[in-house]
Amino acid sequence: MLDGRYRVDARIAVGGMATVYRAVDIRLDRVLALKVMHPALATDATFVERFIREAKAVARLSHPNIVGVFDQGAEGAYVYLAMEYVAGCTLRDVLRERGALRPRAALDILEPVLAALGAAHRAGFVHRDMKPENVLIGDDGRVKVADFGLVRAVGDVTNTTGTVLGTVSYLAPEQIEQGTSDTRVDVYACGVVLHEMLTGAKPHGGDTPAQVLYLHLNEDVPAPSAAVPGLAPELDELVAAATARDPGRRPDDAVELLARVRAARAALTEAQLDAVPPKEKPEPASGTGSENRTTVIPRALSVEVNRTSRLETAPAGPTPSDRSWRPGRIAAMPRRGIVAVVLGVLLALGAGAGVWYINSGQFTRVPSLLGQSEQDARKRLADEGLDAKVTKDFSEAFQRGTVMRTDPEPRSRVRGSGPVTLVISRGPEIVQVPELEGRPLAEARAALKKAGLAPGAVTQEFSDDIGQGSVISTKPGPGADARPDSGVALVVSKGAAIEVPDVGGKPLDSATAELKDAGLTVEVADGRVNSTVPEGSVAEQSVAEGTRLAKGDTVTLTVSKGPRMVSVPDVTGQKTDDARKALEAAGFQVEEERSFPFLGDTVGKQSVAGGEQAPEGSTITLTTKGL
Repeated sequence: MLDGRYRVDARIAVGGMATVYRAVDIRLDRVLALKVMHPALATDATFVERFIREAKAVARLSHPNIVGVFDQGAEGAYVYLAMEYVAGCTLRDVLRERGALRPRAALDILEPVLAALGAAHRAGFVHRDMKPENVLIGDDGRVKVADFGLVRAVGDVTNTTGTVLGTVSYLAPEQIEQGTSDTRVDVYACGVVLHEMLTGAKPHGGDTPAQVLYLHLNEDVPAPSAAVPGLAPELDELVAAATARDPGRRPDDAVELLARVRAARAALTEAQLDAVPPKEKPEPASGTGSENRTTVIPRALSVEVNRTSRLETAPAGPTPSDRSWRPGRIAAMPRRGIVAVVLGVLLALGAGAGVWYINSGQFTRVPSLLGQSEQDARKRLADEGLDAKVTKDFSEAFQRGTVMRTDPEPRSRVRGSGPVTLVISRGPEIVQVPELEGRPLAEARAALKKAGLAPGAVTQEFSDDIGQGSVISTKPGPGADARPDSGVALVVSKGAAIEVPDVGGKPLDSATAELKDAGLTVEVADGRVNSTVPEGSVAEQSVAEGTRLAKGDTVTLTVSKGPRMVSVPDVTGQKTDDARKALEAAGFQVEEERSFPFLGDTVGKQSVAGGEQAPEGSTITLTTKGL
């Protein structure tokens, strides 16, 4: 029983990363396949992450030609996927048993494979390990693609560790040379698989993986008709297009290749489709047969020659033929013998110390730091006398801010103080914006940082529903996909809007009370100003009547010290228009009264005599003379 739910019945297959078992889900009474990572690999964060990535990637793909994933979990050292069980065999089993296939059968298998990969490509994923072992053929004839363990998002590059992941016989040249993987590497692998189905043999063979990789880099895949005379030229063209060494000359993805396959099929006659190939022998157990497993290949393929030195030593002691060995000399040797023994011991100790220093003393082993915080990992390295360098990368398996791998790896030996590179997890490559509506600004910022995002610009709006200082909305919105460390803009509530009342001319106390009752803060300006309003009343307010403010916003009031006294000009006897201009220029308001018969236009008298003082802004009444 695994995880208290899955009863393991039988082993189905063993791969480079995992073993597959037939099992029964005792909760749902369903037969399924359990893919269990080898326990030795479960301690390696990179493999665990790849395993989990497979589950998440395939779970997003819904296609009748892709093996479905039901569940993912772990129990102790056993990390597993629960997958759809396909009763039948693999394409590798078919090729071993039958050798080359008729073109019709080869295309019948290739088309659903390309349909499955096309769905993955259009969803933004690359399989990266297409081969006959990963093509399942059910007893009912259904064809399904399995083992998305190396799946990556389109455009991702795998050259961070200097290794190439995949199966050597199906690797595209750019995977070997540059470590790049886009949809066209799957197209290349499918072209190799088609060649193998049509001919019964891989296009490039060799005694070692290095030889096979060299051929992929430097030689075109031969035409299938070179091995099976009489094959239609359309089939040669398909293989040539799919396996072009220049990725720019290949179909862009499996969807485009599928269209070409269907066009080629339509151009073939029934006789060409059913052409019987010669029977091929199964591959030998040794040699290139080992190339069917997914492996990790060092990208540098140069061969280093290890030179060894030979230490020649004299005999361990005297022999009968040694002329210095005479019984009569025994008594003369003790003192020199003791010195020789002591020197020998000292030399041995010195040599031993030198060997220890060369082999161990000048090296420090890298401690295991996976899953530790950056701070703890730095401290641990410092305690070991090692320097630390830090880089960051995405990870589905490790929490943000923790060590996902080290370079060199744990238990590796490092000369001197290193340095050791700590690769810190940035969290998943795509994160979702959390739901933040109604949460206080400080709490929302903390939630964004925890999710691996950066709090962006903050703007404020009035809201009758969301309390002041809490988040109204975000951009992008909740649930949206975002890149880690990308900014999320926040719209924060200013609370319900408050319309500022008019308190001009009111006594300071009553004006202050009115504003505070409305939810506003009141400040009084330093100093007072002359104003037409009475002394002690509000001469000015900093925010105009009707302006919308938030609760707690400040309105500054300026207090009047009363009007300024101004000398009144004498305008008696002047024309009324001239008198008005003179008074208004002095800062007074002007009113007119006319005497009967109201025909005069000369000022007869003024309400405040010329030369007297009057408040600035007060009204002077002019009375005109009658005729």
